[in-house]
Amino acid sequence: MKIDKKDLEKSQIEITIELSTEEFAPYIEKGAIKVSEKVKIEGFRPGKVPYDVLKQKIGEMTILEEAAHIAIMKTVDDIVEKETTPRQPIGQPNITITKLAPGNPLEYKVTLALLPTIKIGEYKGLKLKIEEVKIDKKDLDSALQDLREARATEKLVDREVKTGDKVMVDIDLFLSKVPVEDGSHKNLPIKVGKDYFVPGFDKNLLGLKKGDSKEFSLVYPEKHHHQNLAGKKVDFKIKINDVYEITKPELDDEFAAQFQLKNIDELKKALEENLLEEKKRKADLKNESDMIAAIVAQTKFGDFPDVLVDNEANNLMSELEESITRQGGKFEDYLKHLKKSRNELMLEMMPNAIKRVKSALIIREIAIRENISPSDKEIEEKIEQLKVQYQGQDNIIKMFEEAGYKSYLKNILTNEKVIEKLKEWNYANTGNQQKS
Repeated sequence: MKIDKKDLEKSQIEITIELSTEEFAPYIEKGAIKVSEKVKIEGFRPGKVPYDVLKQKIGEMTILEEAAHIAIMKTVDDIVEKETTPRQPIGQPNITITKLAPGNPLEYKVTLALLPTIKIGEYKGLKLKIEEVKIDKKDLDSALQDLREARATEKLVDREVKTGDKVMVDIDLFLSKVPVEDGSHKNLPIKVGKDYFVPGFDKNLLGLKKGDSKEFSLVYPEKHHHQNLAGKKVDFKIKINDVYEITKPELDDEFAAQFQLKNIDELKKALEENLLEEKKRKADLKNESDMIAAIVAQTKFGDFPDVLVDNEANNLMSELEESITRQGGKFEDYLKHLKKSRNELMLEMMPNAIKRVKSALIIREIAIRENISPSDKEIEEKIEQLKVQYQGQDNIIKMFEEAGYKSYLKNILTNEKVIEKLKEWNYANTGNQQKS
């Protein structure tokens, strides 16, 4: 068997494999048997048709094509593994038969992408500074007000709009007297004083009553998320449909009792602890990101194959779509709001996809270098935890026992272990996380 390997651009390789006439001969026999099992020829049982009879009936190339398929399936995996070690193939290989004729060797080519080469920089002793975490009075006050608003009551009133009211409004937007696309809103709820819609909008509602209409103009901020309106003068036509007076509960022991707490001090303490944990979680994610970025900055990568970046961009797109759906939205509406096609949004995701690919490559390289991986016991313990978490959901629990899931879980736990080790190596004591 002759094997020739050639490097291509973007971390791809091409392997040419040739089986001699003698090496290919046993596969031709197998191919003939396989074809004869599918073809009905009078006087012969399936699988027992002589080669010459079969050749005359269906043509020799049909037999050779089946033989080539069998030969490739039998030989390609071992060859690819041998020729790509220690680098890892990604995606599906592209296999092309390049020589197939009676009395000749079989030749086929395999083109596949590999993980890019990586020359990792220093990843220990970077002496990075951990982000300080603290809760100040402003954070706590804001959270308490959010709780009050969440437990507020509404009462329909017949009076002029005041700050703090909820108003149901019909709104039409115009640019140079031309209606703005998607700029018509019916019975839109507005909490007066929050300026959620656009700065200055709420002030134009004050003093109006149910049934009142008004026209006014506002200049949108230069960095407004509606890019077609950013920095432009927009004309508004509004109509007040209903006015609701919002009554927020007092911050007292009775309010704390709604959360099964004894008094307001206990509520403040619990809220402060929750806020601190949330800030710690966000700071921890930022610290991880900064740490990986510092290692990426001094690491050299080979060319990325397109399939690697494309797959990660697709993952990002799927995560975004899932998040929008989980919140009750529709992804197509989201794209319409952005005024972008799926492909345009995918293109914008490419830099983040490359960033995530680099992070994953670094974690993989460190895991190999430092021999970091979870034990079989740790994997089984994690699966048992998941079974308890998903108790009663038999279809999910069954998935946990599949070999593919265990491999996936091993990869997740390996990544977690590498991150924890990197923190030990590169961050000082984390005891400066505090509250005030």
